[in-house]
Amino acid sequence: MCAFVLGLRVAGVHRQVWRYFGLLELRQLTAGVCLGGLAAAATVLALRMPNFPRSVLVLHPILSLMLFGAARAAWRTFNERTVVGLGGMARRLLIVGSLHDSSAALRALKGSQQWQPVGILSRERGEKGRSIQNVRVLGDISDIAAMASYTGAVAVLVASPPGSAERREVLLHAADAGVTLLTMPRPDEWLRSDGPGPRHVELEDLLGRTPIQLDVAGLSDLFAGQTVLVTGAGGSIGSELCRQIARFGVARLVCVDVSEIAVYELEQELRAAHPQMQAMYYTANVREFERLQAIATVHRPAVVFHAAAYKHVPLMEELNEIEAVRTNVLGTLHAARVAGLCGARRFVMISTDKAVNPTNVMGASKRLAELVVQAVAAEHAATQYVSVRFGNVLGSSGSVVPLFTRQIQRGGPVTVTHPDIVRYFMTIPEAAQLVLQAGLMGRSGQIYVLDMGEPVKIVELARLLIRLSGKTEQDVPIAFTGLRPGEKLFEELLADDETTEPTPHPKLRVAKTSGQSAVGIDAVAGWIAQAGPAPASHDLRRWLQTHLPEYVSPNI
Repeated sequence: MCAFVLGLRVAGVHRQVWRYFGLLELRQLTAGVCLGGLAAAATVLALRMPNFPRSVLVLHPILSLMLFGAARAAWRTFNERTVVGLGGMARRLLIVGSLHDSSAALRALKGSQQWQPVGILSRERGEKGRSIQNVRVLGDISDIAAMASYTGAVAVLVASPPGSAERREVLLHAADAGVTLLTMPRPDEWLRSDGPGPRHVELEDLLGRTPIQLDVAGLSDLFAGQTVLVTGAGGSIGSELCRQIARFGVARLVCVDVSEIAVYELEQELRAAHPQMQAMYYTANVREFERLQAIATVHRPAVVFHAAAYKHVPLMEELNEIEAVRTNVLGTLHAARVAGLCGARRFVMISTDKAVNPTNVMGASKRLAELVVQAVAAEHAATQYVSVRFGNVLGSSGSVVPLFTRQIQRGGPVTVTHPDIVRYFMTIPEAAQLVLQAGLMGRSGQIYVLDMGEPVKIVELARLLIRLSGKTEQDVPIAFTGLRPGEKLFEELLADDETTEPTPHPKLRVAKTSGQSAVGIDAVAGWIAQAGPAPASHDLRRWLQTHLPEYVSPNI
């Protein structure tokens, strides 16, 4: 007996909680019993006890392991049945995914008083009829409506990984079945949330792709212990850049934005999330060179991310053309020059897919800003200047998603400009991470293009959002309003083999230069200064076209 007590204690069996007894605890128990059995056998053999049956030395550990394991398994079974009995109000849940994916979800739901898994729906034909943790595979994804009715399930949990083809298919069938669509929390949400339970599926879950692989070591070397300045820090991309940069242990983060409320909200968030980080928050306009230079002179940033810009195409196309040029072109010139003058190692400008063969003032101003960055790069050889292009970002200010969401809440109609209009979409964290990676890899003067995946029809996006809300197109109709001024049916990223070159990172490519000569930045700044606060619209467009022959506008 003493030998077994010693063996079980060495194995740490006395620390186990029987209610959560599982395979790992069983291995631990087996190790303890084996240690005890070996100690008992050694003792008996050393004492040379006469007429002692040697078979006892083998049978005793086996029987002990069976009894110990049975007692723990019985206790866990009793507790689980008690939980089920107390949780009689638990809602029935179907799980969608392969047995491999479903097993992780079932482990997370084990002992839940809120959800009761009643079946699995898998696309793998060979898995139908099999079961895992006593939950059987009932059918295919197309059987959601029938199985929900059969089992009384009120929700469907998507266990398949982000970016899988199953997710959109599940949404279509789940909407018809009238059940709630759920998914498991992302890794970062497990840390932030109060509990690890399922959450409602969001649009990012349906359009999302495989996680970005970052050069963590390289980014840590770039940012750790350094000062980083971000313009437009209060915007969608700027604020996410600040969040990502803060993870890499910067010594000081300098946040600049023209919006007081945006700077305040960013300050509150970062102070709560990174209380140890030294951060400075400035309200400043990138169009004011002296102010920007004063900030950079004080802090001497090693890296500058320029995210400040006007980006709303229709708003900048009429009445506000000069504002787009002043902020996007002149503001970029100021930020780029300041980075060179203060000795920054890297300068990264956030550009857009609308800069490719632009048909609107906003896109033309961003393309001219790219050329300005390349011209400034020639003046400051010690600073690496890089521009990064990407398409629409889900959830950013001015994107269609918040607009569609508000329209759905009002009962519709959801307004789409054209049935064939398509756009590239990316999540905010994905865009920010690739911007950081491009900033690390880029050589001066390069323009990086992000792999945006497959373009998405805006009308399909509207339908996905309607179904996510639990409604149908009969409840919330879709109305087509016609293309807006300066709007294209298809945006171009130049992300193909003929117009870009590959990089070591699979989601980043470098745009090939067209041989266009660099702009005269002093002449650009001079024209903007003499144009005044309200130049004639056609004069401004004609001036843009002199620098950008590819710019085509119906208003010229």
